[in-house]
Amino acid sequence: MEKPKFAVIGAGHGGLAMAGHLSIMGFDVKLFNRSKEKLWGVQSTGGIRIEGEEVEGFGEIKVASTNIAEVIDDVDIIMVVIPATGHRCVAEIMAPHLKDGQIVILNPGRTFGAIEFKTILKQKECKADVIISEAQTLIYASRAIGPAHAKIFKIKNSIPVSAIRAYLTPTVLNKLRIAFPQFVPGDNVFKTSFDNIGAISHPVVCLMNAGWIEDISEFQFYIQGIQNSVARVLEKVDDERVKVAAALGIRALTAREWLYLAYDASGKNLRSAILANPGYRGIMAPTNLEVRYITEDVPMSLVPIASVGEMLGVPTPTIKAFIHIASIIHGVDYWEEGRNVKKLGIDGMTLKELRLLAIGEI
Repeated sequence: MEKPKFAVIGAGHGGLAMAGHLSIMGFDVKLFNRSKEKLWGVQSTGGIRIEGEEVEGFGEIKVASTNIAEVIDDVDIIMVVIPATGHRCVAEIMAPHLKDGQIVILNPGRTFGAIEFKTILKQKECKADVIISEAQTLIYASRAIGPAHAKIFKIKNSIPVSAIRAYLTPTVLNKLRIAFPQFVPGDNVFKTSFDNIGAISHPVVCLMNAGWIEDISEFQFYIQGIQNSVARVLEKVDDERVKVAAALGIRALTAREWLYLAYDASGKNLRSAILANPGYRGIMAPTNLEVRYITEDVPMSLVPIASVGEMLGVPTPTIKAFIHIASIIHGVDYWEEGRNVKKLGIDGMTLKELRLLAIGEI
């Protein structure tokens, strides 16, 4: 089968890792970033240096540009690898340049990312017949360690992907798995959205370690930041997420199940499963609270979960508490800014209508 051509949108931690890895594997890949600052290293060296136990080498990047039309013009698959807070903007600038048959994959969509992306393209009157899809999580545990240099700590084993029109998921995977056999079919975009484990681990761990993060101390985010008490709170937030999903008829993975599927990490409780995951070792905590673990995961993950829960009559008091605390810390109303049901255009939908939306019938 002919190799697909890729565009990677975003030159951050995940985008550099993905673009470099794809090139090392022999795929044509172009890189887009909205600001020039993150592209100068790639432009000056002609590529991206990747290091890690599973992948090592230099990936040549012939096109690294702030011109979205140039980057996506002749590609088959567009991998959007940016914080979910940028999905709306990328959809807006991409809309006039998309072409029939192209596949857009949000890596990841966080919660309801594909639905938001579809809504924006519709608002912008995009006529191209594209397949919008989302991954449950980013395939890499990675960090950018230089302007054109990324370290891949771990490549996850199994990443579900779903298309907005669920019957087109096999079409997405037929092309995507030529490069990434780790991607597997997800049931629908509600399933991939509710299996967004970053929604649970990122903001909760940050907020419960706020004092340590704002201090000058350094610590491993997952290994040291999730002690027994934090793990118990994580399990409660996780339980609320699973219950909201169940109200939609979705059997969401628990955090422990996800760790086993993604990393082969298991344990008698969440804390022990996290400690059993070598992919988390060496990942340091942020040094301040102005990070996407809060600014992205609260409005784009916790808010839609709690908002849908409220619409369906499922209590989410612990999730709402963290939304409230984050709003106080940052002085913003994340409930209003985030992907609430009104902004997603699903306010007041019946369960039947929501299910039809998930398979692309609405």
